[in-house]
Amino acid sequence: MRKWLVGVMVSGLAFFTNSPVAAESPSFEDLAGMVSLALQNNPELKASQARWEMFRNKVEQAQAFEDPMLMLKIQNGLVREPFSFSKDSMTQKVIGISQQIPFWGKRVLKGEVAEKEAESYKWALEERKLELARMVKESFFQIFYVDRSRAIVDRSIRIFDDFITLAQTKYAVGQGLQQDVFKAQVERSKLLDMRITLEQQRKSQEAALNALLNRPAGTPVGSIADVEIQPFSATAEELAAIADDNSPLLRGSRALVEKADAGLKLAKKEYLPDFNVAFEYMQRDPAMGSDGSDMYSLGLTFNLPVQRSRRQAAVAESNAEVRMAVEELNIQRNTIRAGIADLLAQLERRRKLTDLYRTGILPQARQSLESATIGYRVNRIDFLALLDSSVTLFNYDREYFDSIADYQMKKAQLEALVGKEL
Repeated sequence: MRKWLVGVMVSGLAFFTNSPVAAESPSFEDLAGMVSLALQNNPELKASQARWEMFRNKVEQAQAFEDPMLMLKIQNGLVREPFSFSKDSMTQKVIGISQQIPFWGKRVLKGEVAEKEAESYKWALEERKLELARMVKESFFQIFYVDRSRAIVDRSIRIFDDFITLAQTKYAVGQGLQQDVFKAQVERSKLLDMRITLEQQRKSQEAALNALLNRPAGTPVGSIADVEIQPFSATAEELAAIADDNSPLLRGSRALVEKADAGLKLAKKEYLPDFNVAFEYMQRDPAMGSDGSDMYSLGLTFNLPVQRSRRQAAVAESNAEVRMAVEELNIQRNTIRAGIADLLAQLERRRKLTDLYRTGILPQARQSLESATIGYRVNRIDFLALLDSSVTLFNYDREYFDSIADYQMKKAQLEALVGKEL
């Protein structure tokens, strides 16, 4: 009986240590499909799209002429006979039109200011797309880690069931302690507690992912396939160059710099006057011996830009806006470069840890547990040593998958930072 129980336990340990992850369903969730669905359906992205379209439609408004003014009037009418137009030769029926014309170049600059502002919102939209893709990937790999942890916990529970059976058998024949049974039961209860927590985390991560995909929170998320780390060889300098060319954040900041430059040019143009061209046609009736010849009036008016203090303040304001936009661009560039260096270091650490766990720590921990199992069977080690070996392997298995999941999440963050998939 004892040999049979030990054999069952060792077989279970071999299954646990050699296959830390449960067999997956042949149907897996598709990460690329989820990202695509989020980009199509996410309401925040749709709001950003509408905001960009709103500002894009301001460009035409900014560079358009003001509406012309139509004027209709009676000029030099007689008060005592207000509707008589033949009593006095000076009474006229007038129709006129006038048009405000900004000084040459102002409309173009106003359009450029509006265009660059709209462009900044366009790149904000692209940045939001990258951030949304990053969040979907992070939620996806967090679910991956939770699922692998649940599989490890379930198998650990089965292994502890074997431990309990073995401890009870040894106690029954006088070769073990009842305390060993209680210790194994306590550890099993801890695993059950952890499983409850993991089930709650799975539901929370599902709800978060479904919110990004704009679908009901209770929509089930299926199994996630195994992930293999695929390291890339790009250096920090190469990634910084990629970010300079592709990062929507930097492109949006450059658009704001160009907007500020155009605003400065426009502020300097305000020292030049705007014009108003007016034309009037005056119709007269014959009166007082006059043949009532029609008349016209053509005029040009313009403002006198004498309020120089106001214009000087506007130029100073625009200069400050240019400096602010340039420095904010520099800040973002430095932040991206620092983020690239930090993420590369974290990715390298996770890659090395994954290799170390796969090729060194996990095989050694499995051998240690197998050795402890044999030692406990022949009474060479106590039950605490067996439990310690089992818990150690359990923790290393979880840390292995934690490193894989974190590597993928850090890679997603790096892709969002540089603006391009790697």
